[in-house]
Amino acid sequence: MKKLGISLIAIMIFIPKLFAQNEPNPVTTAAPFLLIVPDARAGGMGDVGVATSADENSQHHNPSQYAFLESQYTLGINYTPWMRELVNDVFLGGVTFANRINERSAWAASMKYFTLGEIQLTDIEGNPLGIEKPNEFSLDGTYALKLNETFSMGVTMRYIRSDFALKVDNSILNTVNTFSVDISGYYQSIPKKYENFDGRWRGGFNFSNLGPKVTYSDGGKENFIPSNMKLGGGFDFILNDLNTISTTVEFTKLLVPSPPLRDGQGNIIEGKDDDVPFFTGVFQSFGDAPDGFGEEMKEFTWGIGAEYIYANTFALRTGYFHESEFKGARQFVTMGLGFKFKSSRMDISYLFNSSEVNNPLENTLRFSLAFDFGDLYKIN
Repeated sequence: MKKLGISLIAIMIFIPKLFAQNEPNPVTTAAPFLLIVPDARAGGMGDVGVATSADENSQHHNPSQYAFLESQYTLGINYTPWMRELVNDVFLGGVTFANRINERSAWAASMKYFTLGEIQLTDIEGNPLGIEKPNEFSLDGTYALKLNETFSMGVTMRYIRSDFALKVDNSILNTVNTFSVDISGYYQSIPKKYENFDGRWRGGFNFSNLGPKVTYSDGGKENFIPSNMKLGGGFDFILNDLNTISTTVEFTKLLVPSPPLRDGQGNIIEGKDDDVPFFTGVFQSFGDAPDGFGEEMKEFTWGIGAEYIYANTFALRTGYFHESEFKGARQFVTMGLGFKFKSSRMDISYLFNSSEVNNPLENTLRFSLAFDFGDLYKIN
């Protein structure tokens, strides 16, 4: 149990947005756990997933992929330790169930749970005030439909709960309850014969967590939830019946306004006012960075991933993720393994930090399990 004060939670929620123009200017949001990649397959490929082949964890990356599932029913379970070098009871967990209804459509439901473990609260003199277990979770439901043989779209509804409220006198923190919507699309071509191999193109997009602003205190400043855009593409080198190599590239951007440059009195010097409705903020996010177009481009992250599959039973993965030093400085290399048995799969991934900024997943193994049931569907 960690002996941390009330200030810890406040710091995690309310991150100051004052900065000088030559200093980092990250975009911050409420409920950032929604952006954490939950599964070890994507975790082994640089966190990419919007344009990879469909699996049980498409709910996070691109829910429209569910219309391309091979199995009639799929159950997925994920576990990701968080800040394992510092604590042992902070983690992200999740479960997903998907049902391929017929050749054209599918539905899925999932839950994601993030806990900060047990926190010992103390007053200014160090006297104990009790133990809190702050946590966040989301519940999702998706419907995906093939519009033709190679393209599908999906719609997702999400309930979000962020509970940092403290059961102490004069606490200013409240529990947040809100909702959001995802709109996604996925393209997977019919395999085409090339000179020495067959090839298949993939592409996808996902506009996720589109929803209203929230506040953690009565009358407090409203915060954006992490509305996000993912775009990606990939290609499968189908070498023969036993060997396939898949490559994927992905770009993401928060659809949240950039914090403007302010003076000591809070007046805006450069940039635009970020206190706008969430829908306005989605469009404003493409052209409001204080340092202009150059800074706007730095708000895009990118990742590349590769996956080698042998006999549809063993997978070897690697990838790289990059975020500008000006916007968070997450940069890391990943590796992963996958094993498929008769009706189950297990994935493992590991992250190598390549940034000067510490990563909460350093020296941590991530695990995913999946179970397939029912009939099999033909995938183009």
